[in-house]
Amino acid sequence: MESDVYFVDKSLLICELVPALGKRNRYFCITRPRRFGKSVMANMVGAFFEKDVEGRSLFADLAIAKEDIYEKHLNKHNVIYIDFSKIPEKLDDYQSYIDRISDGIKKDFLQAYPELKFDKDMAVWDILFYVFQKTNDKFIFVMDEWDAVFQLPFVTEDNKKEYLLFLKTLLKDQVYVELAYMTGVLPIAKYSDGSELNMFVEYSMATRSKFSEYFGFLDSEVDKLYETYLSVEQKPKITREDLRIWYDGYFTKSGNRIYNPRSVVCALTDNELANYWTSSGTYDSVFTYIKNNVAEVREDLPLLFAGETVRSDIQEYAATAMQLNTKDEIYSAMVVYGLLTYENGCVSIPNKELKDSFANTMKKE
Repeated sequence: MESDVYFVDKSLLICELVPALGKRNRYFCITRPRRFGKSVMANMVGAFFEKDVEGRSLFADLAIAKEDIYEKHLNKHNVIYIDFSKIPEKLDDYQSYIDRISDGIKKDFLQAYPELKFDKDMAVWDILFYVFQKTNDKFIFVMDEWDAVFQLPFVTEDNKKEYLLFLKTLLKDQVYVELAYMTGVLPIAKYSDGSELNMFVEYSMATRSKFSEYFGFLDSEVDKLYETYLSVEQKPKITREDLRIWYDGYFTKSGNRIYNPRSVVCALTDNELANYWTSSGTYDSVFTYIKNNVAEVREDLPLLFAGETVRSDIQEYAATAMQLNTKDEIYSAMVVYGLLTYENGCVSIPNKELKDSFANTMKKE
């Protein structure tokens, strides 16, 4: 995770993935709120493994370069990278959306394997299997924002089922899949009945310890960034305590305190404390449920604004239900979206930045 000046080395994430290459447990889904570095890390994973990337200049000075796996795996693998949030202008139907993804993969394979004769009208998974049969090549799939399709206004309930079937057929039990690394905000359980994508193990911030240190900034990492800030900023306006008050307060399952990485970097770069939280329709809609659905939540708001914790039974599978009808369901959704933090059976507003976002959004609602 980096800016021009402020950089935190998270490259050891690669060490968590390498042992799974080609193994049964080779499917990872990392879910985190927006702005917690998911896309940066997905790009890093792709750049490390991809054959056609010259990664030595990127990784030579990072922690991963000191590991035994470095020379063996750096730029030694075939990588298929898909960003499901990339949508061209004037796209207004699901079939065009998924065709664009399939056609992009097919085009890449026609260029990468010109010696193989295959029909471009074949399904993408049939092409991948055919390539594997002919060359024994396997592929690492890096898929960013896997759940973006579910937020598109033209996607119907039937389209969602088709999309899950697409992912299942592309990935599940396919011999050509060496590794699948997938990121998103929302848990798979929201959309899947447990069978389509049950090969993935999900790692969220609130419910799983593994990968906790790779998304968001730890206290020790912010300490180092602040030292850099003092050395480069001629007239520093931010104290170290300011960063804690404004941007700390998230908790991982392993007990680590986590800072919002984007907000920390923006504040240090701008030399200004501000609300860098970026909202969206999906996030704001959670507040609609607070206003319209559950009186208990409205009664809790004064406690939350006062910095108190509120007991809640977080159920991740219900976190993004189409209807949030109970207090626990609403709080579960807010934890998933990063609007609340969860620790020891209680939720709370993590920091001043989020309190300001709460106040602004509640005024609008």
